Amino acid sequence: MSGITPFGLFHTAVSLVSLLAGLYGLWRHGDIRYASPNGKIYVFGTIATCVTGFFIVRHGGFSQAHALGIATLLVLLVAWMLDRGAAAHGMRRCLAALAYTATVFFHFIPGYNETLTRLPAGKPLLSGPEDPLLSALVGATFLVFAVYGVLQARRLLRPSRARAPLSTPL
Repeated sequence: MSGITPFGLFHTAVSLVSLLAGLYGLWRHGDIRYASPNGKIYVFGTIATCVTGFFIVRHGGFSQAHALGIATLLVLLVAWMLDRGAAAHGMRRCLAALAYTATVFFHFIPGYNETLTRLPAGKPLLSGPEDPLLSALVGATFLVFAVYGVLQARRLLRPSRARAPLSTPL
């Protein structure tokens, strides 16, 4: 990736591990649960991604990416608070799952922007954060996550006898 610092490379690696853990949890189990090893990787990886992102100042100071990092940490905190303990069932479990799922979606916004303003090298796909292609990608990704969230909520709120993951493992 052109123009990336070693710290930026570390930030990117941590964010990719976190994103993959989140996507794996959604694919394999239908949601993310902090109690699972994968859930802990996701939560701590996302926290590390946000915190390291606060030290990346590419455009002269506090930016929309920093605001998204703060929002992600707040939603992650709400998800964790709803998810902890034996009381996490029913509507509480559903809200926790939806909050975790929203934070996975949040990973895509700077991911698209940073990747597509750098690649392919020499002729990146995006000209910057205002590029209409970025809006289209984020919008399409939001629709995918919104549909997934509806399916996730339906699964989590139906009687427990019929609960199954949203997908079957390969």
